[in-house]
Amino acid sequence: MKPDHLTLLVTSLERSMPYYGTLLPALGFARSKPHVWSSADGFHLQILEARAGTRPYERYGAGMNHLGFSASTPEEVHALRATLSMAGFAVADVQDIDGAIAFFAKDPDGIRFELTYTPPGASVVD
Repeated sequence: MKPDHLTLLVTSLERSMPYYGTLLPALGFARSKPHVWSSADGFHLQILEARAGTRPYERYGAGMNHLGFSASTPEEVHALRATLSMAGFAVADVQDIDGAIAFFAKDPDGIRFELTYTPPGASVVD
C-alpha cells in the first residue's frame, strides 16, 4: 500500500491559497480540482478550511510536525526557496543537516514543509 492523500486544514482559504498555489506546483503537483493538487504518481493534497473555534497548528503539539519531500539535486532545494521568496513569502535559510541540503517552509498557519536533497549513501530523517 502507498499513501493516497493528505488533507490540511487552514484557518483561512483566502489567506492560504496563494501560498499553496505557489508551493505545490513547485513541488510537482498540479491542481486537479478546486483546493486539491495531485502528483504524477497519484498522491493528492487537499486544502480545506478549519472549523471556527478550533485550535491552531502547534509545531510540537500532537499531530503532523511537517511534510517532507525529496529533491533530486541541491539546486532543486535552492530553487524552491527562491520561488517562495520571489512570490513574497517569508523564507528560512537552506540548511546542511549531516550532509543533506534541506529547506523548511511554513504556510500562513505555521504548517511546515521540507524539501531535502540527500546525497547517495546518506540517510537523514528528521
